[in-house]
Order: sequence, then C-alpha cells, then structure tokens
Amino acid sequence: MLILAAALVILIGLVHSYLGEKYILIRLFRQSLPPLFGSDAFTKQTLRFVWHLTTVSWWGFAALLLSLNAGHASKNQILLIIAATFGIGAMFPLIATRGKHLSWLVFAAISVICYVAGTA
Repeated sequence: MLILAAALVILIGLVHSYLGEKYILIRLFRQSLPPLFGSDAFTKQTLRFVWHLTTVSWWGFAALLLSLNAGHASKNQILLIIAATFGIGAMFPLIATRGKHLSWLVFAAISVICYVAGTA
C-alpha cells in the first residue's frame, strides 16, 4: 500500500512541476510582476524555485513512505531523508537566485543539522 502511495506522490510531483511550468508559470511571467533587486527576474526565479520546491518536498515524503514500507524507518533513516530533502531544496534558491534569496541558508542549516543527528 505504501509503495502505491509513494508512486502517486512521485507522479503528482512530476505532473505538478510539468503542468505548472507549462500552464501557470509561463503565463504568469508574461504579466507585469513586482521588480525586486532592480528587475522582475528575481521575482520570476523565486516563484519558479518555490513552485518546484513543492515537488522536491513531496518526493521527500515519498522517500519516507518507501522507507516505512521497507521496515527500516529508524530515526536515523528518517533524519537522513529529511537532510537530503532539505539539501536538495537548498540548491534551488541558491542556484535560481544566485544566493540572493537567503532561504538556501536556512534549508542548508536544516540539512546539516539533520545529517549530523542522523549519523550520530
């Protein structure tokens, strides 16, 4: 049962990212958006990475479901999945906004803390 739930989470993440880009973000970016840091580029990049960060978060949940299904969802395993999810999540604002959106620092800190706790 949990494998089916994980597969659905992975599928909805793919659909969310693809259809969101194709039908929502592209159309939204044709509109006038508030300029931040001198242009609307930062605004667009922030909206894009946040949209896809949702998918990454869902895939982290899918990994938790698969771990639970396999029967080895120990505290350390769960912490390492959370660390990986936030580590990947930190890369989105770091790359998309060249580090201007400071959420990457918080996501990276969460990742490191969970990794250290999961390997202790």
